[in-house]
Amino acid sequence: MDNEVNIFLKVGIFEKIFSSMLRQQLQQKLLQKLSPQQIQTIKLLEIPVMELEQRIKKELEENPLLEEVSSDTVAGDALPEETGETEETGQDKTKENTEEFSLEDYLNEDEYIPAYKTFSHNYSPDDSRQRMIPYAGAASFSEYLQQQIGLKELSEKERQLASFIIGNLDDDGYLRRDLDSMVDDIAFLQNIHTTKEELEKVLHMIQELEPAGVGARNLQECLLLQLATKDQHLPEVQMAQRILKECFDEFTKKHYDKIKRQLNLDDEALKKALEVILKLNPRPGSSYAEAGNEAETVIPDFILEYKDDQFILSLNSGNVPELRISKAYNDLLSSAQASSKEQKEVMAFIKQKLESAKWFIDAIKQRQQTLMATMQAILEYQKEYFKEGDETKLKPMILKTIADKVGLDISTISRVVNSKYIQTHFGIFPLKYFFSEAMQTESGEEISSREIKKILQECIDAEDKRKPLPDEELTRILNEKGYKVARRTVAKYREQLGIPVARLRKEI
Repeated sequence: MDNEVNIFLKVGIFEKIFSSMLRQQLQQKLLQKLSPQQIQTIKLLEIPVMELEQRIKKELEENPLLEEVSSDTVAGDALPEETGETEETGQDKTKENTEEFSLEDYLNEDEYIPAYKTFSHNYSPDDSRQRMIPYAGAASFSEYLQQQIGLKELSEKERQLASFIIGNLDDDGYLRRDLDSMVDDIAFLQNIHTTKEELEKVLHMIQELEPAGVGARNLQECLLLQLATKDQHLPEVQMAQRILKECFDEFTKKHYDKIKRQLNLDDEALKKALEVILKLNPRPGSSYAEAGNEAETVIPDFILEYKDDQFILSLNSGNVPELRISKAYNDLLSSAQASSKEQKEVMAFIKQKLESAKWFIDAIKQRQQTLMATMQAILEYQKEYFKEGDETKLKPMILKTIADKVGLDISTISRVVNSKYIQTHFGIFPLKYFFSEAMQTESGEEISSREIKKILQECIDAEDKRKPLPDEELTRILNEKGYKVARRTVAKYREQLGIPVARLRKEI
């Protein structure tokens, strides 16, 4: 009976091997020309923790020699509660194993703990599962509109046309496609024959839905749809409609003098009309799109806790599967005798996949080490900031600053920082947030460009909106305050803050 089981097991394994060989023949040839470990490590550094989970699952599917370690498979696989702490200096106390990996390290089933799990404090003391910030679920923008359409008395054809139009709205609530093209698409995709006029009739029904302005084909139509829901007896509403219908181009360019002359308005009437327009939403679907995005889970890559004047830095790896080499394949490799050409090819394939599996596990380990070392260096450099989250204590820091501290290339630090987030006791932040250029005051003191941006924002907030400050004047004010910046630098910082030029900030 045992012999029959062994034969059955080996037959199943061989079938899986041949299937995998057929699927991955092209990949096998590519791996022979590249350095797999370097490629794996570089690519894994760039992705955040959620994508890492998907990447590992993909590797598990493609490499039959890799398998996931489940908690109920081997008692020795459990992760220790504490694997390292970071105190005031941000240094990891964990003793790192610097020895070369051997096959036995991956195949030891009795006391198996994945190597990459031993290099960081992966969980907080009070939560052994993945740390995440969930948001309450919300109906998507499209679903919200479909629900409203369901309450209208429409024919079956009109309902189908409405659903098609809603499906073509973008996240801001606009219909960016022309109706003629949609008529052809509906005929081709849904075998529904309609006309532009019929489609426009249904579009007008959609434009009656909430939020006001939905289904507009341009900004002008969007704002006019919203004004149509206001009290039409108010003079300022009537004037706002005239401005949008007759002087829309002048309005977008803030050529208020031209509007006053063309519509024969005084400053007070123009100001009231503009106040009505500026309260409208140019992106009516955005709030619902954002609500839909909030239904997704935000998963930080790092967890930073500050307790009793000590930092505890963690890598968030709770849902990342633990990996090992399949023992069944190892036994097959050890016992099989390559007596035929076919068996030799199978053995060569298994050995190649074995190396690939070892490279992948090592790449995961290298990723965890590099991420942890980089974040520890950032934590140490910005220690005063991380205590309370006081932005004024955020020191100037560029990629080279951390690269020098960690002893890695700037491009490596850039890959680590990209798309990564950290959860702190005062909020969740992208790692890019902590980097800023260094500037000097007249006294020679080095400050962060973030501080200059803050002063710039304050200057613009306090300006007379009837005569906004041009970049030249803002540069002069900053220089008088002791910040040595050029006009082009002021323009760059203003754009980074999302502030338009002086002409577009002008108000009545």
